[in-house]
Amino acid sequence: MDARPAPPRNGQRAIWKSAGLHLTHRLESGWLAVTPDFLRAYYTRPEIHPIEESCENEHRLFEKLMEAPTAPVPDAELAAIADKDAADNYRLVLGYRDHLLKHGSIEAGYLALFQPGAPQVPPVFIGQMVHLVLCSLLADVRDPFVLRAAELFFRDQKATTSDGQLMLADAEMVEMYSESGGFGGLGALLAEAGTPMREVLLDVMTEDNAAAYWERADQFNFALDFRFTQPGQDALARVVERWVGHFMRLPVRVQAMQSITDERWTWHVGLDAESTLILNGLYEGEPVDENRLNRIAALYRMEFLEPDRLIETMRGKPAYLGLAATADNRVRLKPQNLLTNLPLTPGLQ
Repeated sequence: MDARPAPPRNGQRAIWKSAGLHLTHRLESGWLAVTPDFLRAYYTRPEIHPIEESCENEHRLFEKLMEAPTAPVPDAELAAIADKDAADNYRLVLGYRDHLLKHGSIEAGYLALFQPGAPQVPPVFIGQMVHLVLCSLLADVRDPFVLRAAELFFRDQKATTSDGQLMLADAEMVEMYSESGGFGGLGALLAEAGTPMREVLLDVMTEDNAAAYWERADQFNFALDFRFTQPGQDALARVVERWVGHFMRLPVRVQAMQSITDERWTWHVGLDAESTLILNGLYEGEPVDENRLNRIAALYRMEFLEPDRLIETMRGKPAYLGLAATADNRVRLKPQNLLTNLPLTPGLQ
């Protein structure tokens, strides 16, 4: 029997309200539609929404797009906006909109962002796409550890090590708590006055308190014990399996491991820039500084359950995955690496 706490059963409640799942719906493919309401959410961002001082042309364009979110916008209409920064912001958002409409779903648009010819999209938009997709993809997950691990896909983490215990906490929350002591504006005033702030302490997710995640999901204030023997690493493996299966229709089995000892090591994927450099060095037999090796947060073995879709040299072999912290103890997982760097046969992806 599953001893983990179950999510609240009140219909299609989203895990993270902030993901915006209510703005879209699933297509027959299981991917998410680019809906008018989804696009309107971008038009109401502070960078786009007109202010009182905005010119009449800017107000007119905003009203046009709110009424018809997919309406074409000729460049002359943007050039007529008095505030050139506002016009540039519109160009950026409309380029993103047109990219999504061209590809027909959030997922297809996301995949195409990492192909030649893709438009430039702000990293915050890419993170929002990942957040939204995971909110849909993990809607049936009952394990709070898996949901907390999924946060690594769209939010930077701060890694801390004490007595051999590796903890990951939301980097933004750590920064906020360290500046204000968790007391908001009052804490900021105390900090400015030189009043010592208390040490940053976030709840570490355990079997006993994990049920609280359902009410606190959008606060991103649970720390995750990421030691090899703890649920955190295994939980991230489950997210990786779902992610690859959803985008690539490729079933994989992912298992956490402590080291790579495979003499037939043929393929690896760094889940971030730092681990990519470390794994490349190890694979090539180059000396890797011990301090850099100590930054490895997790290693995984990925088995492919449909080997006929792999390049010939990889059939029957696993790929290895790595995750590492930077020199300033940040973990910045790049989920696109799992989609662009797999050893798949061209044409069978």
